[in-house]
Amino acid sequence: MADRVLFISWGMTARGREAQGLEVFNEALGYYGRAQQEGRIEGFDVALMDPNGTLDGYIQIRGTAQQLADLRQEDEFRRNMADAFLIVDDLRICEGAINDGVAREMEVYQEAISKVPQSA
Repeated sequence: MADRVLFISWGMTARGREAQGLEVFNEALGYYGRAQQEGRIEGFDVALMDPNGTLDGYIQIRGTAQQLADLRQEDEFRRNMADAFLIVDDLRICEGAINDGVAREMEVYQEAISKVPQSA
């Protein structure tokens, strides 16, 4: 079961590059679909946000730490991110914990808290 997530979010598409943005988006979805079918990732979700001036959408890729590390080094992933970077504002790629990974992260956090003097 996936315990890590790769979260890719973006803002507005650069004006005049909407068609190219749609092409890059569809390429990414095809790539992640193949990665899922081949077992290189556990799965992914896509969200397109209502107009809000900040966040246009995101893709959340689920897998193990090793699966996500391997994915990030694949040429196709790196090319797609380079293409997206030139088309959308505020492209962000973040890693985090999900499912059983959340419990492990909370243990680490609780351990860190125990080292910091707490004030009342």
